[in-house]
Amino acid sequence: MGVALTRSAQWTAAGYGTRTLEITPLNEVILKEIMMFVESFIYKHPQEAKYVFVEPLEWKTNLDPSAFESGYIVSETTVKSEEVDKDGQPLLFLSVPHIKIRSLGQLSRLLLIAKDRKLKEAQACIEANRDPVTKILGLEYNMVKEDTSTVNILDKITKDEDPESEIKMNVGMLLKQLDLHLLNHSLKHISLQICLNPTTVKNDIELLKHFSGKGEQTVLESIDYTSDYEFSNGCRAPPWRQIHGEICYVLVKPHDVETLCVTCSAEGVFLNGGKTEDEGEINYERKSEIYKDLVTFLKEKSAKFSENMSKQDIRFTEEWKKENEEPKEVPKKEEADALPKAFLASSKNILEKNQINFGKTQMTKRLEPSLNWKATVDFKDKNLLRDTQEEKHGGRLERSGPPVSPGRAPLVRKSAEKIEEILSDSSSENEEDEEPPDHRQEANADLPSEYWQIQKLVKYLKGGNQTATVIALCSMKDFNLAQETCQLAIRDVGGLEVLINLLDTDEVKCKIGSLKILKEISHNPQIRRNIVDLGGLPIMVNILDSPHKSLKCLAAETIANVAKFRRARRAVRHHGGITKLVALLDCAQSSAEPAQSSLYDARDVEVARCGALALWSCSKSYANKEAIRKAGGIPLLAHLLKTSHENMLIPVVGTLQECASEENYRAAIKAERIIENLVKNLNSENEQLQEHCAMAIYQCAEDKETRDLVRLHGGLKPLASLLNNTDNKERLAAVTGAIWKCSISKENVTKFREYKAIETLVGLLTDQPEEVLVNVVGALGECCQEYENRVLVRKCGGIQPLVNLLVGINQTLLVNVTKAVGACAVEPESMMIIDRLDGVRLLWSLLKNPHPDVKASAAWALCPCIQNAKDAGEMVRCFVGGLELIVNLLKSDNKEVLASVCAAITNIAKDQENLAVITDHGVVPLLSKLANTNNDKLRRHLAEAISRCCMWGRNRVAFGEYKAVAPLVRYLKSNDANVHRATAQALYQLSEDADNCITMHENGAVKLLLGMVGSPDQDLQEAAAGCISNIRRLALATEKARYT
Repeated sequence: MGVALTRSAQWTAAGYGTRTLEITPLNEVILKEIMMFVESFIYKHPQEAKYVFVEPLEWKTNLDPSAFESGYIVSETTVKSEEVDKDGQPLLFLSVPHIKIRSLGQLSRLLLIAKDRKLKEAQACIEANRDPVTKILGLEYNMVKEDTSTVNILDKITKDEDPESEIKMNVGMLLKQLDLHLLNHSLKHISLQICLNPTTVKNDIELLKHFSGKGEQTVLESIDYTSDYEFSNGCRAPPWRQIHGEICYVLVKPHDVETLCVTCSAEGVFLNGGKTEDEGEINYERKSEIYKDLVTFLKEKSAKFSENMSKQDIRFTEEWKKENEEPKEVPKKEEADALPKAFLASSKNILEKNQINFGKTQMTKRLEPSLNWKATVDFKDKNLLRDTQEEKHGGRLERSGPPVSPGRAPLVRKSAEKIEEILSDSSSENEEDEEPPDHRQEANADLPSEYWQIQKLVKYLKGGNQTATVIALCSMKDFNLAQETCQLAIRDVGGLEVLINLLDTDEVKCKIGSLKILKEISHNPQIRRNIVDLGGLPIMVNILDSPHKSLKCLAAETIANVAKFRRARRAVRHHGGITKLVALLDCAQSSAEPAQSSLYDARDVEVARCGALALWSCSKSYANKEAIRKAGGIPLLAHLLKTSHENMLIPVVGTLQECASEENYRAAIKAERIIENLVKNLNSENEQLQEHCAMAIYQCAEDKETRDLVRLHGGLKPLASLLNNTDNKERLAAVTGAIWKCSISKENVTKFREYKAIETLVGLLTDQPEEVLVNVVGALGECCQEYENRVLVRKCGGIQPLVNLLVGINQTLLVNVTKAVGACAVEPESMMIIDRLDGVRLLWSLLKNPHPDVKASAAWALCPCIQNAKDAGEMVRCFVGGLELIVNLLKSDNKEVLASVCAAITNIAKDQENLAVITDHGVVPLLSKLANTNNDKLRRHLAEAISRCCMWGRNRVAFGEYKAVAPLVRYLKSNDANVHRATAQALYQLSEDADNCITMHENGAVKLLLGMVGSPDQDLQEAAAGCISNIRRLALATEKARYT
């Protein structure tokens, strides 16, 4: 943490002791990562959380003492933690506004208490404690020093004679891991940072000017530079601002807001302080967030701009395309070399001094304020940045554009896409499978001899005859092409163009040699994008029709390497590659030369394997999944799944796993009887194959029939046995996911209990990554629906780790944990443990979670907790503001949240005192407002809640006044027997009021209730009969009154 805060975090330039963290995206990322680490520390590392710091962390806090609840001794101006060290000193001491904390556990709790203000607290803590590691571990473990190796840290800590040295060592190692994580995360963040250049900004402004002016249809009223003078580097900002990366300043007048003064910089676009009234000078201070480009900024600031921009989309695109189709002059090398040598040298020295000194290396990206500097635009380099917009999950449709010939400027490819993507080619979205930006070898860099030797070979390729070409290809293949230097050497001298051109020749040897090299170097993300830019994919797709099996294999393998990003996958589909790759899968079923069956069988298997490998890469796109299905890929994949070749099975199962996320694929997988073979391959020795088979089962087991098939084919036992191997976390996540989904069926749960899987799952509740915990807890939540399993979880000590997980932040994990805790709470002994561990309070606090699924799951979990708690009424009342919170949740728009909250209110209202409190909080009008719903689940629990709430004061009358009675009568027409029972009970309670009886009679309740008097459900019988009885009594009383 020390190195990251010193070298990655961006501090203000104030004097020593007063420096603060700048408000930048990078600092926010670092703070959030630190907060995530600290928040989860208390339940991930409970022993280490109790470690007492050498010196306390001190800072000024904005928290009020009233925010602290159980576990703290609170007075008007001070707070002390009940948790103390061995000398009796509190581990947290607050004397407004100063706070001292001496353990990571208390730090974790503080962030939970801070809620929305935790980011400010984390920032204040770090600013006041610039070297927190020294205070936590002691001066000799200062991680800011150069001596930061893990060995040295371990050596220092193990030399201590302190009996708690082992815990101290663990804390030291965890802090070191956090430090490395922050550095890596910062590097990733910096690598994705927007880097606008003067040419891009100028093009954007000129295009916006073209569509600006008077009139409602224009996008802006006006847009103008603040300065008419343009420096030779394309910037209009003064040189002393250019050193901060600023390019120009623009006055923008939208139709619906005041004039905006905008700064365009290399880092992005933001609002500045505007021009001063006296001198007309610009206030350069940033007043808004940084946006990726001018259009994104204006869309955020002006609704009218956003509306008109969408109307002008097609015209804007055509204008942009027309401008960019004009031939561009390639910048001369001399101009590119005009960057000041001192600037390049200083940048290089910084990089050599410390490769992870992010704050300094960022400076190498900033604009040099030299009047001799020329802006150059390399269209290929710009195009590489655009391709970082990837898709990891195939659940969304890809945009498709018309194919473009290889020689065209790459910018034209995007002419049919969204306008914001067109305007700023240098901006990129932060997506999961993002690839690193391109980089070129510096001319003065120290390069190995292989770099120059490969460049000579490329020259032979360009100018030699057929024999020389083949020899050059063979010689090039002898180099270590897995080394990045060799890969970039081929590209930098134009070797990729030559290799791709060789694929278009008629000479098979040249094609094979070229593909062998392309297959090796296409593992490099930059090379992949270059191959697509140069039009290599259509040629490779055509080679798939070749009669030569070696060529087919090499082409398919290269496509598999290249199709790792969206544009490449789309290109494969547009050029008919999916159909041809599916056809390769059929090679294994037919042999052209029966006389040489063994040789040809091996070749056919290899062709099919390579085809499956390419389909695996392509199947990450939804459109490609559909194309594979329509091309008849599923039966062929099912056939290949029966083979014994593991090299074949891995890509086949991998493709099926990717495709199984779609419902129509799951139906086809079931029809082709693929589940049987997936189960069989779970017993393989190959860990990767086991992982993909388990993941495919996880995807398919949403369907009950599939879950039954897994059990019938004996798949549950190998899944249970694989739980014992915890070293491979990816496989463990897949296996636990499959067990979770299979556990939805009760028959499968019984089998898992036989195989001792539940005990193993409980053991996996600690020291596992979140992707494993989500599945483990999900599986336990399903298993604990049965009494025997609830007892088993309790006896194995599973309640405490489950309750500990309630303080996490992963939404899926929280949904699963609340379900599991709620299932355990059905058993009174488990409920006692949950209550003792403060689990009910934690569940109640989750009702404040912004995610509706978490709220709903927490409310469902509270129902059995209230039912089975010893003194439920008092327990509920002890939560300050808890009853008001749950009543206010009746204002939610989410049906599941409403149903769960109604169920919770039904249980809360069993206590008369609590019923009185929620009545005061307005539960009656809120419940009445929900009565006009068609959702049977909500109807049932709403009717039950109304029935319970009728038992206080004049609530029966109030429900009638708020028009809740007539909609309830309509519930009796539902097809759900549970709704009938709950509604009859509610109507029975409401019928105690004469006006409600009249309303029921008018809405035809008597006829509907008469049919239910003969129901086999005794509760429904009694409630229906009681309601009819009350209505009849009122009628008799009225009649009697008329004649007396």
